[in-house]
Amino acid sequence: MQISAVIPSHNRLHSLIPAIESVSSQTSAVDEIIVVDDGSTDTTTAEISRRYPQIKLIQQPNRGVSAARNAGIKLASFDWIALLDSDDTWLPGKISSIRQAYSLQPEYLLFHSDEIWMRRGVRVNAMKKHVKSGGWIFENCLPLCVISPSAVVFHRSILAASGYFDENLPACEDYDLWLKICHQYPVCYIDKPLITKYGGHRDQLSTRYWGMDRFRIRSLYRLLQRNVLCKRYHQAAVSTLIEKLEILLKGAHKHGNQKVIDEFAPILDQICLAGTTRC
Repeated sequence: MQISAVIPSHNRLHSLIPAIESVSSQTSAVDEIIVVDDGSTDTTTAEISRRYPQIKLIQQPNRGVSAARNAGIKLASFDWIALLDSDDTWLPGKISSIRQAYSLQPEYLLFHSDEIWMRRGVRVNAMKKHVKSGGWIFENCLPLCVISPSAVVFHRSILAASGYFDENLPACEDYDLWLKICHQYPVCYIDKPLITKYGGHRDQLSTRYWGMDRFRIRSLYRLLQRNVLCKRYHQAAVSTLIEKLEILLKGAHKHGNQKVIDEFAPILDQICLAGTTRC
């Protein structure tokens, strides 16, 4: 199991270095480390080149995390891809645990794990809605993202059927990709923390954009339009989409957000016209 680690970064040199160190210090080494500098204006390129000459450093104009991840995946030398966000770190046994799980269950093409959450230097407990699981987890993925990019290791072949990260989504791009994968493939879940996630900083996507469900709604709607889901998954996706639309539109009417109403009310109307009983 040869693994390429892909780390996208934009102006995060202060956290990128600990992220790289957490990969370099694995008890079972990855076979390649790729850092994608997504148009940083700090000293990322110079510092990474100086400190880590062995790393494959990719530079591109600032196009967002999806484009950065996609670039790293496409230029990876190996078929197994391990993602790491530049504000997270791996625990030392992450890769050895993944390889052990793969040796026992080689039929899986995507592995992920539990995680430790840190917010402003304090460890916090994940809420119930963030509970991780394995197997056929498509329905668990519908409310919100339940696979952390930094926890995942997957075989690039699954992207042939699902596509890459959607570069048109400014946020929830991980939610979008896992939905496209998890209705086609089961996933292997390792029930122990293998990564540490750090939250609470200003440049997190979840703090940069309001109304994150806008992006999840767009993703769900597009998936339904493709007509690729089995009956059970289709019904579950429609139910979740209606619920999210109703909440979003209620807030938009309350606050007079006509732009949101104009975009999302026709989607709800279209679902109702299709014969959904809840409408």
